[in-house]
Amino acid sequence: MRTAQQLRTAGPPRAQTAECARWYKAGAEYPGELLDLPVAPDLLFALGARSTLDVPRVAIVGTRDCSGYGDRTARKIASAIARAGGCVVSGMARGVDACAHRAALEAGGRTVAVLGTGVDVPYPRGHAQLHAQLAEHGLVLSESPPGTAAFRGCFPRRNRIIAALAQVTIVVEAGHKSGALLTAKNALDLGRTVAAVPGPIDSPNSAGTNELLRDGAHVIATVDDALTLAGFPAAPELPLPDLTDTERALWDALGKGAAQLDVLAMRSGMTLRDCMSAMTSLELRGLASSGYAGEYRRN
Repeated sequence: MRTAQQLRTAGPPRAQTAECARWYKAGAEYPGELLDLPVAPDLLFALGARSTLDVPRVAIVGTRDCSGYGDRTARKIASAIARAGGCVVSGMARGVDACAHRAALEAGGRTVAVLGTGVDVPYPRGHAQLHAQLAEHGLVLSESPPGTAAFRGCFPRRNRIIAALAQVTIVVEAGHKSGALLTAKNALDLGRTVAAVPGPIDSPNSAGTNELLRDGAHVIATVDDALTLAGFPAAPELPLPDLTDTERALWDALGKGAAQLDVLAMRSGMTLRDCMSAMTSLELRGLASSGYAGEYRRN
């Protein structure tokens, strides 16, 4: 057992992962897009598959305190990009970043997390499971040596890497002081495409995104807008199959956003048993699925 002094001086919790790879600037693994940066990292530390980067990449970023609207929108865009064969790039932060990563993973697609901490240090700590999933099924990158804890300026510094890696940066929700606006600025400085999702004019979470749109960013009004901007064909509209009354009620409840089964039962006015039965039917039809945290959503 460690003493109180040892606990106070211990470093950040480190993930139990395979040894990280080192990508030097002159090496074949190093992403060439980073050379566009005024100050490119001399070395990147990596956990996961290098092949994750071998497809068109779209950065999806935004506020840590996203609304239900931001959550749903980030997930829909990220899922569509992943299903289309693209790679979702973000920073593994709370809010929009985590929503984007999880949606890409749940779609069976590619996603890359760029950390401000060491590549083996999940931040925030609550995202340790997400970090492990990204390392196993995607890619985690950092320019900071393994074991590095969060420090002042580390997240703005990593934002430039997110912007450089992606051909397109989409800001889903961002307030006036959101770090996502810095990512957008970095992308613009690099000559990359920047887009934003419009939001209510009285919503603080949309103040930054609405300003980006006012200043000329591309408008993402639909998922197809995001796909088209990234160079993918629009997603085909599949007709909704015939649903029973309970299935339709649950489908409508899912339209208000992902939720646990008990919440969906309350939304739909059904008993938990009927809700479970209807959910099983929707899952078998491929219309709904459960996320890593146990919440259900439309596919």
